[in-house]
Amino acid sequence: MAANGTGVPMPKSPLVRILTDKKGDGICHDDSGKAVKAQTIDELHSLQKKRSAPTTPIEGTQGAFATLSEDERQRQQLQSISASLASLTRGTGPKVVRGDPAAKSAQAVSHVAHHHHVEAPPISVSDSSLKFTHVLYNLSPAELYEQAIKYEKGSFITSSGALATLSGAKTGRSPRDKRVVIDETTQDELWWGKGSPNIEIDEHTFMVNRERAVDYLNSLDKVFVNDQFLNWDPQNRIKVRIVSARAYHSLFMHNMCIRPTLEELENFGTPDFTIYNAGQFPCNRYTHYMTSSTSIDLNLARREMVILGTQYAGEMKKGLFGVMHYLMPKRQILSLHSGCNMGKDGDVALFFGLSGTGKTTLSTDHNRYLIGDDEHCWSDNCVSNIEGGCYAKCIDLSREKEPDIWNAIKFGTVLENVVFDEFTREVDYGEKSVTENTRAAYPIEYIPNAKIPCVAPHPKNVILLACDAFGVLPPVSKLSLAQTMYHFISGYTALVAGTEDGIKEPTATFSACFGAAFIMLHPTKYAAMLADKMQKHGATGWLVNTGWSGGSYGTGNRIKLAYTRKIIDAIHSGSLLNATYEKTEVFGLEIPTEIEGVPSEILRPENTWDNKHAYKNTLLKLAGLFKNNFETFTNYKIGKDSKLTEEILAAGPNF
Repeated sequence: MAANGTGVPMPKSPLVRILTDKKGDGICHDDSGKAVKAQTIDELHSLQKKRSAPTTPIEGTQGAFATLSEDERQRQQLQSISASLASLTRGTGPKVVRGDPAAKSAQAVSHVAHHHHVEAPPISVSDSSLKFTHVLYNLSPAELYEQAIKYEKGSFITSSGALATLSGAKTGRSPRDKRVVIDETTQDELWWGKGSPNIEIDEHTFMVNRERAVDYLNSLDKVFVNDQFLNWDPQNRIKVRIVSARAYHSLFMHNMCIRPTLEELENFGTPDFTIYNAGQFPCNRYTHYMTSSTSIDLNLARREMVILGTQYAGEMKKGLFGVMHYLMPKRQILSLHSGCNMGKDGDVALFFGLSGTGKTTLSTDHNRYLIGDDEHCWSDNCVSNIEGGCYAKCIDLSREKEPDIWNAIKFGTVLENVVFDEFTREVDYGEKSVTENTRAAYPIEYIPNAKIPCVAPHPKNVILLACDAFGVLPPVSKLSLAQTMYHFISGYTALVAGTEDGIKEPTATFSACFGAAFIMLHPTKYAAMLADKMQKHGATGWLVNTGWSGGSYGTGNRIKLAYTRKIIDAIHSGSLLNATYEKTEVFGLEIPTEIEGVPSEILRPENTWDNKHAYKNTLLKLAGLFKNNFETFTNYKIGKDSKLTEEILAAGPNF
């Protein structure tokens, strides 16, 4: 009882009466709000989600599915997926059905497909042929988050909204476990032998591993299927299908490949290339050509890739890059391991460089549009990004140094193998307890100045980056066409590696075409195509040293990033073309005498060394390393005669 001002208790207020109305059915109804249009809780849940509409206008009847009914289109789509998962010994694909097996509605789906080969041998029915395989087809990031968090241990949402995942025992690529099928065609076309990344496997062994992967995927209750594109150039687009067992892999490829619109998906048809990612399941080590429980197998004739024994998602990205290195040159299109950006006036630059050279940092420029950070094609019409996303290193990432990457790590982004606070879920980017190779995969549109679509005019500048820890290469050199080919084939940088007694000294690293692990043809073929396109479109080659000056690592200093940016700005503006040049000894490089904002004394390396004798010895040592590395390529003829080969050799160090 409440009291009034006189201390006399006030009478208790009666409860508000619930008004009800008996309608014709004799039942009392609550009139406080409209009744929900659902009879069951499942029906109510179904009202949460509405059907998506195509995001692009349908013009006429495009593609194989355009004139089909919705039921028939879905049936044919599932039949295509069943065909992809077909066992080639049993001659049949699994019974596939759309939807999550955990959802009650999935069992009631009417669209079921079962692919049969006409020549299917009469083999007894297997257990896998009696069950349904549920297909989770091109799920959205939100749906994949739900799948990962519910079913995949080690999946968490970080404080920024990104999905943190674990790649298992493998936290990087396994280049020694990569195999390529050798047949009558690839035996002559591909680069084999010393220096080549291509390790052979025969057709039979590939089929054994394919069957193993397909059987594993078919044994699961559900598989993830992504149908996506490679190459933003619409005339040279490649359709890829990725079949995987993990939501992490599906979201990774959703981000890294080009995402089709709903209408493009309806007209997708048969893929040009298929990946079977059964990475959770090992290969059989007793199988011929296997050297571990991991195998990444590429069959160019079948247009298929099989992954066994590694869950590291980067295998899919780089496997497809290798495929593009094979398919694109057949169309006279040059595939490149490079960054690319474009100025406001349409001037385009390509950036080549190995890990630690500053390729990502220098190609990301707030005053220029980003075309892509890693993989490109240069055709007769344009330069185009192969991918739909970026795969950035996260170790020691900070908002101050890399604001664009930092801000891109949000909802939809995959964070691989990072460590985070168990309560706040804030990521510690300096922590290396899982691996130093922590990564973020995000759609390219997460970068504010990305140009969409990722297509640009022909490049004006080709910039080769080297982090020279020996300290003898100039900060910038203008290259002749032959020199550009020589240094492109060499793919040089120098890393600082620890020796046994704890002293750190530079170690030269050479990677042909700045991406030897991914190229399929001989490096000189890509170099010849690069020279041809540069000559045709008037591009200039540059060698930029982002490494040491005034001595090797330990005595000299790293060239300031501010100076390197001034050099890159001068290249972009065209002012460096008009500079006065001098020629260096041994390497014969053309170096400018002055650049605005850069101390002139550092432009010529010997000026910065106190010990001139040590400089000369170090210069000759590096020149010798270049010559030794290039011996792998000296016997290879480019064109009808060896004239171009001789020009390239003459463009190397002379001593």
